Amino acid sequence: MDGAADVNRRVWDERAALHERSAFYGLEAFRAGGSTLRPVEVEELGDVAGRSLLHLQCHFGLDTLSWARRGARVTGVDFAERAVALARRVARECGLEARFVCAAVEDLPGALDGTFDVVFTSYGVLCWLADLRRWGEVVAHFLRPGGTFYMVETHPVVDVFDDGVHVAHPYFHSSEPTPCPTRGSYADRAAELSEPVSYQWAHGLGEVLDALLGAGLRLDFLHEFPFCPYQKLACLEQGPDGWWRLPGQGGSVPLLFSLKARKVPE
Repeated sequence: MDGAADVNRRVWDERAALHERSAFYGLEAFRAGGSTLRPVEVEELGDVAGRSLLHLQCHFGLDTLSWARRGARVTGVDFAERAVALARRVARECGLEARFVCAAVEDLPGALDGTFDVVFTSYGVLCWLADLRRWGEVVAHFLRPGGTFYMVETHPVVDVFDDGVHVAHPYFHSSEPTPCPTRGSYADRAAELSEPVSYQWAHGLGEVLDALLGAGLRLDFLHEFPFCPYQKLACLEQGPDGWWRLPGQGGSVPLLFSLKARKVPE
């Protein structure tokens, strides 16, 4: 596990530099006052003004800082040092108040104190975690009583396919990670990375729910959507609304899910 985590940190350190100049992230538009949040999370999480918000696996913090622009008091967490350094720099350049912590999710209770009104995570995060039970415990640890956990994530069904929509990876979790060719980045498929593979873990929806419910949270909702925020598979086509869908499927395949849960006061 440690070896896989070290490789993944190097991959994400390298990706931070790549993504800083990528059109996918649109950093210049963000510096000009833009937001990287999508309608799903804005509408479902709702008003965050004046609320403390912890963003797990925040990469270089554009979503974190977008919540700050909506009035939240934000803390972002990521395990890649270069990403955290870039997040701090972008916050300074934009004049936004934010705290960024460099730590792996499973180690965060030893690196950060306090509880939060909201814990948030999104888009392409779960596959980098080996132990969802520990993840659920960390989420619960940082939620104040009555606080809200919200996530939006690519649907685990999508991860079983390769680019030709042939089954290529397991749906159910294994303790052993799956080696995955890096092939650049979702932000730049042609980019060359020094690490030829990264390591990921499959997590079905049942495992996600078990981790959160087992940590004492109460589910408010679970939603599934037939679209994806980026070209997760090469065969996806982008619609006029900016979402990516499987062509010819008539919305019959889930590509995204979201959920909201609460920490029930004792």
